[in-house]
Amino acid sequence: MALAKINPSKLSSWKKLVQQFDKECDHHISDFFKNEDKRLDKFSISWNNFYLDFSKNRLSNTSLKLLTNLCEETNLKNNIDKYFDGAVINETENRAVHHTALRTSGNNEVNKTLKKILNISDDINNSKRLGYSGKKITDVVNIGIGGSHLGPEMVTEALSYYSKGIKPHFISNVDHDFTLKLLKKLNPETTLFIIVSKTFTTIETLENANKVKAWFVEHVDEHSIKYHFISISNNIVAPKDFGISPENILPIPDWVGGRFSLWGSVGLIISIVIGSKNFKDLLKGANKMDIHFKNSPFEKNIPVVLALISIWYNNFFKCETEAIIPYNQFLAKLPDYLQQASMESNGKSIDRAGKKVDYETGPIIWGSTGTNAQHAFFQLMHQGTKIIPTDFIAFKNSLNDDSDQQKILNSNFLAQTNALMMGKKYPGVGIHKNIDGNKPSNSIVINKLNPLNLGSLIAMYENKIFTIGSILNIFSYDQWGVELGKSIASEILKDKKDDLDESTEMIRQLLKR
Repeated sequence: MALAKINPSKLSSWKKLVQQFDKECDHHISDFFKNEDKRLDKFSISWNNFYLDFSKNRLSNTSLKLLTNLCEETNLKNNIDKYFDGAVINETENRAVHHTALRTSGNNEVNKTLKKILNISDDINNSKRLGYSGKKITDVVNIGIGGSHLGPEMVTEALSYYSKGIKPHFISNVDHDFTLKLLKKLNPETTLFIIVSKTFTTIETLENANKVKAWFVEHVDEHSIKYHFISISNNIVAPKDFGISPENILPIPDWVGGRFSLWGSVGLIISIVIGSKNFKDLLKGANKMDIHFKNSPFEKNIPVVLALISIWYNNFFKCETEAIIPYNQFLAKLPDYLQQASMESNGKSIDRAGKKVDYETGPIIWGSTGTNAQHAFFQLMHQGTKIIPTDFIAFKNSLNDDSDQQKILNSNFLAQTNALMMGKKYPGVGIHKNIDGNKPSNSIVINKLNPLNLGSLIAMYENKIFTIGSILNIFSYDQWGVELGKSIASEILKDKKDDLDESTEMIRQLLKR
């Protein structure tokens, strides 16, 4: 048995949490500060360039202790060890879940692929690897979908300040209008295409790849594909048939899930855009967070604490959503990326013993950047009827040392977490202006947005996702719901699906007209 199969809702700590929740659920966060000695010290963690303040939560010290007891009773430490040891914890697919190995140096397979990634990116950036006509590569296009797209796109945008000059582009959705518009901007002599598909059979990716190939051949010739196309795949034959040279095919280990694959060959576009040194720093930062997660006590373990807070709100307050608000425009795609990473992982209703769960599992993840979000949905967060636990992410230093604008940005960050907690009353002015406060948030303060710290931030959330799934006794690394939709779509496309429900069949006929 890889991971323990323990129903958390049957445990002593869970039952005590139910009782404790009834006692404190109506308490105001400000009262916890008044009544608990040294709350800020107990509800904050300093680690490397990170500071987590989780004191602005509707969570008492007693409940936090019970949540850490839940970690013990669900055998979390043993599960973490299995996770890092490469045990077969994805039991329904009989696979290990070992993407953390992509950011270490102890695996020969990983080292071999990493060397190839770094060599390719160095050769392109140093003009040693050129297009078919001898011109320098100026643009790189990633063709993939889901985990083969969201992670690399998010990271290249987040670290665009560190760009070496090559422009990244992404084709994911089957949208010919978008693809055609992008291709019109590109020069086939100076563009590199990376096709990312583990099996080289993903319908959307292959459709887009074939459209791009046809465009390239029309403008150049088929022989020159070998200079301009790279495949990230475990399928050797199909990329060769496509025209890609064997030396331009990079593998994806079977034990790496798509949504956690940016650390390896799927991250080739990242390494090309930001350079090999920065890519190595990204891996280094993630590895540092992995070590913190593996070795730190639960109460001072950033991913574990964030996971426990998520479980607390989702299962006891019955909050359905969590918001991610980074106060940095370069991180605009972080909420989207975490949405997939979390919801595709922990959107489960069957436990590891094969039984229907009787508690909440994965929350709905969403968000946007501050201060934009303040002028969009924050009104609901402040005065609406819903409790929305929120992660606020801020950076002490700007990338360009513009202290004045950084002060404005961070003053908004501080104001929002304070206002959500404290609210404000307007005696004699009218009830409509009153804001109750008592809305929870975590504050994550990071020194600077650089490759090292971004690696740690992403790994922090990855390890949080693992912890939630571990404690809640679900398999986080399969995605059978996704596979069902894909298989039905394939049958419909081939006109082999003859058992559709009446509504879907009617719409299918409508779309054919």
